[in-house]
Amino acid sequence: MVIGLCEITMHLRQVRSLKDKRSVVRAIVDRSRARFPVSIAETAGNDDLRRAVIGFSLVTNDRRFAESSLDHVLEFIGGLHLAEIVAVDREILSWGGPVFGAGLTLADIDPSEETP
Repeated sequence: MVIGLCEITMHLRQVRSLKDKRSVVRAIVDRSRARFPVSIAETAGNDDLRRAVIGFSLVTNDRRFAESSLDHVLEFIGGLHLAEIVAVDREILSWGGPVFGAGLTLADIDPSEETP
């Protein structure tokens, strides 16, 4: 299983109130969710008028598909021109089989221990 994760920080120039911000964030989230098979939500900066942080993720069995999908969602959000993307943090995780290159399977991991 491959998990694609992405968090984008955006600057909102045109908003004058939290109501305006919610409207912009809602449009980005709803349009992205309607167009792509991702889970997406505002993840931080909820009370910051000029800053929005949106995270999205997807699960697949193909690393290239995960990378391509994250790219497409980022391009789509940027193309909406509702906010300026100022930072992107993304990661692709492989789950099951060897975990993080350590040669371990999920059965070998004790959830009470920290990951190496």
